[in-house]
Parts: sequence; C-alpha cells; structure tokens
Amino acid sequence: MPSFERTFSLKVPSSTENLALIRDFVSNIGSQVGFDDNEVARIALAVDEACANVIEHAYGSDTTRVVTVRAVVDEDALRFEIVDNGLGFDPALVEPLQVEELIRQRRSGGLGLRLIRQIMDDVQYHIGPGGKNELLMVKKLKKT
Repeated sequence: MPSFERTFSLKVPSSTENLALIRDFVSNIGSQVGFDDNEVARIALAVDEACANVIEHAYGSDTTRVVTVRAVVDEDALRFEIVDNGLGFDPALVEPLQVEELIRQRRSGGLGLRLIRQIMDDVQYHIGPGGKNELLMVKKLKKT
C-alpha cells in the first residue's frame, strides 16, 4: 500500500468545449508530480482522447451528461480514471495495430484507444454496476 496518496477530481458537462479544461487539469497535475513538458503533453493527449471518446461515443454528444476525471498520485504512479454512465464497449475488440499500419490501411476511427495504450504504461477498462464505465490509465513516475 502506498505511504501517501493525493486525489484530485474534475466533473464537467459532456461537451467538447470542456476538453481544454480537462487538458489543463491533467497538465497541471502532471507538471506538479515531475513529468517533463513533453511527457505532460503526451499524458494530456491520452486523457483528452479518452474524454473525447466518452463525449462522442458513450454519450452521443449529449451535453446534459457528466464526464468525471479523477487523478490519483502516489509514490509510484499517476493514475487517471475516466468515469461515465454512457454506452460501454469492449476494448478487446480493438485490434492492437500500430498507428502507422492504420494509416497505411487508410482506416478511420479507432485511433484513440491505440494512442492511449502507446502513451500510458497500463490501461484497464471496467463496466461496473448500473452501467458505470471506468477507464483507468496509469503512468509510472520516474524514480530519482
């Protein structure tokens, strides 16, 4: 069990207009825990993609719904959890192709989860009771 843990939470209406606010939230936390600017930008991109997927696919752009972003920091990792009550999906159905291969095949869509998996160290998806969807993304902290 971690010796310390800090938790932050942001709840916003399900609108793409709030993606900048979410990126700022993620970037501020990433910077505070010691990631460099490049890594902070990559982590913010991963969380942005996850939230954009919720807004577009889980909620069908219904702005009356809420997206929750939780961040948990301990001595080992920075964890982001995206929570929604929209339509769930099975991430196992997303083939683990490289982005370059998708471009070569001229596929559209489906890049978000692949991108998230490339950026983050661990990605898990759970469908909980009452249709609660949780996407957990973990980035390990650099040991000094």
